[in-house]
Amino acid sequence: MKDIIENEIRNEAKLKAIDYQLYQNYLHLSHERNKRRLIEAPVKNVKIPEEWMIDDKHNPFHVLKKIKQISRSISKKLLSGKYQPNEPFKKVIPKKNGGTRNINVYQIPDSAVSDKFYHNLLAKNKHRFSSLAYAYRNDRNIHFAIQDIANEISSTHRIFVAEFDFSDFFGSIGHQYILDQLDQNSFLISDLERQVIKAFLPKDGKGIPLGTSISLFLANLACWRLDRRLENEGLRFARYADDTIIWSKDYGKISKAFDIISEFSKETGILINFSKSDGISLLQQQNGQSEFNNTKTFIEFLGYKISCDNISIKEQSVIKIKNQISYLLYKNLIQPLKSNPFNAKIIPDKGEDHDLVTAIMQIRRYLYGEVSERKLGNYLNGAHKTLKFKGIMSFYPLIDDEKQMKELDSWMISTILIAISLRGKLLSNHYGKKFNNFPFETEKDEFLTICKNRRIKNKRGLMQIPSFLRIHKAIRKGILNEGIEKIMHPKSIEYYEE
Repeated sequence: MKDIIENEIRNEAKLKAIDYQLYQNYLHLSHERNKRRLIEAPVKNVKIPEEWMIDDKHNPFHVLKKIKQISRSISKKLLSGKYQPNEPFKKVIPKKNGGTRNINVYQIPDSAVSDKFYHNLLAKNKHRFSSLAYAYRNDRNIHFAIQDIANEISSTHRIFVAEFDFSDFFGSIGHQYILDQLDQNSFLISDLERQVIKAFLPKDGKGIPLGTSISLFLANLACWRLDRRLENEGLRFARYADDTIIWSKDYGKISKAFDIISEFSKETGILINFSKSDGISLLQQQNGQSEFNNTKTFIEFLGYKISCDNISIKEQSVIKIKNQISYLLYKNLIQPLKSNPFNAKIIPDKGEDHDLVTAIMQIRRYLYGEVSERKLGNYLNGAHKTLKFKGIMSFYPLIDDEKQMKELDSWMISTILIAISLRGKLLSNHYGKKFNNFPFETEKDEFLTICKNRRIKNKRGLMQIPSFLRIHKAIRKGILNEGIEKIMHPKSIEYYEE
């Protein structure tokens, strides 16, 4: 037991140590870049996580130093049935749509114990869960859910869908309901695993803590009966934790879904958030005729917008992407020129603008990850057989809406040109002369051609304007050749849960 626990703690601590070192490296590189660009670069401010100040066992470097002693103590408590995790650090995270979410940051040894038992429980019991439950499993993922929903919806001109939102799903589940599921539904749980589950449950008798792995198993466990009832009624659905879409061509069956959801709410103590629930709607093709008042042409699920015709990025996520690109342009091209006193160190000269090059490269990195235009082109024409995708577009591998991609490309080019125009005006105001050579006052087509062909340090492609459509086509090719799991971003879960 001691060796197993020690290995789990070491792995957990090493991952956190690497994350912190990557954070420090990023800060250092950003600071060095700012020193080259700005007359007065902001002071490098390396922050230490707040929880490290509360207890040393949140600090991976301390844990690795004391790992023998820590693992020995925890293994003894586990074997004697006296294990209890230490009080977690409470972190309040703002939600995208307002409000906050409380996250429990467990000490590294407790987090390692939770992760170990979660994987043990999942390995023995994942076959018991519905094939339509996609969350927190190593044989299902977010994108499998999207693919299944889109396939069902695209095969018909109209279909009934039910969408219900729960209030505080993780914080409301009654403990007795969870424990009953362990006993009643043939799950394989040892006495030690049962003891660890109880140790992580809050003492007030309800809720499962956000921020620890074992809660992921418990979330699926809590919904086992809900999934089974939906299946028994012949309803198709996709559930990711508490996010659930249910559909049917039969209005009588979809109406039964409301009864099942209501019954589940009463049994578990989880309230339905009717203000955020669309309830039952008729999903149909655009311009379709209907005898129902409550109709829609698309549904949104986990960052995607799904209609009878295509899969695209949902509007809220598009806004988020646009905001990030706009920020990168502002940070590099506008902000240094708007400061008082003037803070830009490098000024465009003889048709060269180093800050524009930096902005384009940062936008490319945001969209593509570490993929260069050269590698992307070689992959698309078959010269490269494989490619690793890590940029923002790898969170959306299943989109097939090329019209949306073209619109985003058009928006990005226009936004870059607007930023360059404002940059030219700010420079002219400061220096009292007109900046009218490249990239200023350059027509769109000429601008794109020059950017594509210009060499920077004898390398072509560094200034080429990145493209949503190009990276989409490459990811699409990767999915067809290698499958979703090889191409999707490995942190898709964290991204959609923000």
